[in-house]
Amino acid sequence: MQFGNILYSVNDGVATLTLNRPEVSNGFNIPMCEEILTTIKMVSEDESIQILLINANGKVFSVGGDLAEMQRAVEADDIQSLVKIAELVNEISYEMKRMPKPIIMSVDGPVAGAAANMVIAADFCIATERSRFIQAFVGVGLAPDAGGLYLLARAIGVTRATQLAMTGEPLNAEKALNYGLLYKVCEAEKLEITTNQLIKKLKRHSLNSYRAIKELVWKSLFTGWEEYAKLELHLQKTLAFTEDFKEGVRAYAEKRRPKFSGK
Repeated sequence: MQFGNILYSVNDGVATLTLNRPEVSNGFNIPMCEEILTTIKMVSEDESIQILLINANGKVFSVGGDLAEMQRAVEADDIQSLVKIAELVNEISYEMKRMPKPIIMSVDGPVAGAAANMVIAADFCIATERSRFIQAFVGVGLAPDAGGLYLLARAIGVTRATQLAMTGEPLNAEKALNYGLLYKVCEAEKLEITTNQLIKKLKRHSLNSYRAIKELVWKSLFTGWEEYAKLELHLQKTLAFTEDFKEGVRAYAEKRRPKFSGK
């Protein structure tokens, strides 16, 4: 199947999904989110596929939401398109957690916003030493999407998760590893071989075991996702109509510090 915003291939039981909008730092727009969702569902249903690998083309893994698209939406008063993206990225993280197969993210460069929360939704993330993970939402007057706080609080604890969400401070790869968000950190030139070593290890075991493990993880920690998702979307809708959000997007476009008013 051909896509316009991602690349997709299957080889020897491994499906590879590559974010492929490097000209906009792999920012998420509606078509890209829909293609990612289609791919995740295809992998879940295809019995010949054992593992999903997610990587990206370009120097930036992903900035999360497409900021140029955000600026267009603000200027055109088309906030509904941004609300749609919020719906889609939450569904992406949800489907990743529900997938009965291992998901590996192989990351090089900055990872922000919804993409950073996809990392937490995956089962494994291997990152290079130059990777950074950023809950960037406060910079434009939003709250975390893609199930961000739901995932992050369970991964590293509520206090650390709240602090990262409120400050937007980047986590370097070493700190993200120490927090338990990453499986391994390696040099950039060793990313592919390190990822392939993990794939080889995972392919030794039964997919039946992985299905059972992921179901147990879901039942033990994530069965309240639907209620959380409703609240996340409601708050994102509310924030998207505020003056602070518009100011945050304009400030980013103008490369200046935003002046938030609380309105």
